[in-house]
Amino acid sequence: MNLSRLLFTLMISCIALHLAKATDEIEFLNGATMTGTVIEIRKDAQEFDFESKIGSSTSTRTYPFKQVHAVTYRGKRFVLTPKAAPAVKVRIDRDGNPMRSRREIDQLIQQIGSSDPPWWDSTPLDFPDTLDLSWPMKPEGSWNNRKNMGQYIWDIIHPNPSRWHGGVKLVHHCVTLHDGNRQLVQRDMRTLGRMYFELLRDFSRAAYWLKRGGAEKGKHTGVMLAECFFRLGNPKMAGEYLISRSYDSGAAARAVKLYGNMGRLDEALEMTQRIATTNASYQGFINAGDALREAGRFEEAIEYYQQVLTDKNFRNEDYEKRFIARANESIEAINLFERVDIKAVHDGTYEGYSTGYNGRLNVAVTVTDGTIKAVDVTQHREKQFYSALTDTEQAILKRQTVRGVDGTSGATITSRAIVNATARALSSATQ
Repeated sequence: MNLSRLLFTLMISCIALHLAKATDEIEFLNGATMTGTVIEIRKDAQEFDFESKIGSSTSTRTYPFKQVHAVTYRGKRFVLTPKAAPAVKVRIDRDGNPMRSRREIDQLIQQIGSSDPPWWDSTPLDFPDTLDLSWPMKPEGSWNNRKNMGQYIWDIIHPNPSRWHGGVKLVHHCVTLHDGNRQLVQRDMRTLGRMYFELLRDFSRAAYWLKRGGAEKGKHTGVMLAECFFRLGNPKMAGEYLISRSYDSGAAARAVKLYGNMGRLDEALEMTQRIATTNASYQGFINAGDALREAGRFEEAIEYYQQVLTDKNFRNEDYEKRFIARANESIEAINLFERVDIKAVHDGTYEGYSTGYNGRLNVAVTVTDGTIKAVDVTQHREKQFYSALTDTEQAILKRQTVRGVDGTSGATITSRAIVNATARALSSATQ
């Protein structure tokens, strides 16, 4: 072979090698792959155009990021959508609660939290044209729930379960809009965490966004994050996150409830004493009473409810009336349900009432063949009830009693009102 031919052959080989290295590749979520060329990437739209050759024909298609696991582009590999981890059998304790290691919790939060929820694609991004999506930290002017985002979430999203998914998607949109403004983005992320927690009871995504939003120990969002760890199956992680030298009084009252849920009554009562002289004392007393009541320590529970009746630190007269009514009704409910034997209740539907967050709450309880068949909230004025209306009813049906029914986090007052109203309804059936 002469020298010129050799140089020509080497040149062709180098070009071929370069082209081979320059070939792009798509890896789909199902494991299939495709080679070709990335033509255009549109990051804002979360999609890209890909040209591939099949036989003698060439085609170009657009692929959304969420349909693709990874793309190798110009020799570099980029993961677009993480693959779901193989299903792992979750250990269950004797009460039916999940048990997970710290590593499993961290993996679950990252895997679920970084992915779109199942309802995402079917939920439109819908909001009033008047809404100010700049969402300043402090709203300007008078109350306007068609302009201010925080007020829109409070007044329009929270009281309407049909709007919960759309509301969460809107806050996700705000995270994108506020990119570059650390204060606003962290507020948005903490709001997402609270909405996933309180509205959707999606503890993995709640924890993911609370962590990204900078939830702090001793603050409201820090106690919420601790409860996420507990609900996901690691009480030790929850306990560690509850330890703080300083506590906001409102957060401490919430910690009383969580300690009670975890069965750590000594810490719950210690935290109650920690805030006994603060402006959250009555909340601590009533949460301590609830924790003791769930544990079956009824006499002690009544003592804490009675401390609410003599408290002097209420926020205002409305709060005083509401919490005193709730304490009295809780004492009455303890005395009532201790006398109720559901097997002795005649078939029928019985009505009862109690005091909720915004006023009177009525229930109708249906009993058939000594079994509670239905608990229906027939009237209420609650706005921030979250999932309490369904969760509490289901818990009573499952237990066939109001004993030991846990209040829904974020809507404990509504949950307790349903429990107390149910106790009153059942007691009326035996009188």
